[in-house]
Amino acid sequence: MQTKLKVYRAMHNLTQEALANAIGVTRQTVIAMEKGKYNPSLELAFKIAHYFKVKIEDIFFYDQNDKKNQMEVTKN
Repeated sequence: MQTKLKVYRAMHNLTQEALANAIGVTRQTVIAMEKGKYNPSLELAFKIAHYFKVKIEDIFFYDQNDKKNQMEVTKN
């Protein structure tokens, strides 16, 4: 999954810490999501979208060309 979380955070002049506090996670979780190393739960994705007043798919989207996603699909 790809994310525009860092873009939205920058558009709102938020630090990783400020966003983390606003959505109830640690700064490390925000860092991991921005780097694509952590996919948020559906509940957390809704919280983030609600915070920025956008749809989930405006922030998070599936990239079919992402090698990690292709590997997971072939495992199943």
